[in-house]
Amino acid sequence: MENQTILFFSMFENLGYLQYLYFILALILYCTILFFNIIIVLVIFLEPTLHQPMYILIACLSVNSLYGTAGFFPRLLTDLLLDSHTISRPACHVQTFVIYTYASYEFTILMLMSYDRFVAISKPLQYYSIITPKVLTVMIAISWIYPMFSIGVGIILINRLQLCGNNIKKLYCNNWIIAKLSCQSALIDNIYGFVVLITTVLIPLTFIMYTYIKILIICQKSSKELRKKAYHTCLPHLVTFVNYSITIFCEMTFTRFENLHPAIAIILSLEFLIIPPLLNPLVYGLNFPDIQRKIRHLL
Repeated sequence: MENQTILFFSMFENLGYLQYLYFILALILYCTILFFNIIIVLVIFLEPTLHQPMYILIACLSVNSLYGTAGFFPRLLTDLLLDSHTISRPACHVQTFVIYTYASYEFTILMLMSYDRFVAISKPLQYYSIITPKVLTVMIAISWIYPMFSIGVGIILINRLQLCGNNIKKLYCNNWIIAKLSCQSALIDNIYGFVVLITTVLIPLTFIMYTYIKILIICQKSSKELRKKAYHTCLPHLVTFVNYSITIFCEMTFTRFENLHPAIAIILSLEFLIIPPLLNPLVYGLNFPDIQRKIRHLL
């Protein structure tokens, strides 16, 4: 069969006048995400006293939220506003790349955050000699370059497959959906995808859990004052980590099992693109007094 170049989002069918209500809700949600995350980035960028590793990583998290939602919301708003719900295959691959790299970056940034807190708590006197600006820059660069490269290769591999269908039962593109539409075997793509999943999600996940367990052990042996301070700085990171882990698990579950009620399927598939970008700025804005003060001053 001739390779399909135009793909169709079937989940936008039969919305009727509700599509305009959904459009307004999605627009409000996207504007809220933009506002919160831009405020965090601006505050940390403009305030010299916040140019410290922990705050720079928080800013990276907000930049990643802006990046990931930019790959989803504009397309969603267009599909809700227009009657045509089609997308070209190259555009579909671009959206897949943005959403996949966003998901990977979130874990790699959280991994750097956990390492930063581990060094700060376990070796407080050596912290600034270990986490130097150069070291921090290299770590951030690697955490962004590797997912970009590995996921890019996966996109190239999936692009070689010939498609026998064009119906996407999802609100955005991903490699798993494209592989299911293929007339050819996607075994190599699935194996490679599993390797990327291990290196960009499971290894950072394991490292984050290990570092926080070590931090907990160190805190139990420390004074009450130090323990309280450590818990205060680590709690926002833990909330962010647990929240994102749950949402990404929900997305992966829906991707593999599609026999769900449409409303539940939509909620599960969108959580990781909505909840972390919305919750993270609130968590850090409310829990770090330095950021709070600068936000009030900026506003």
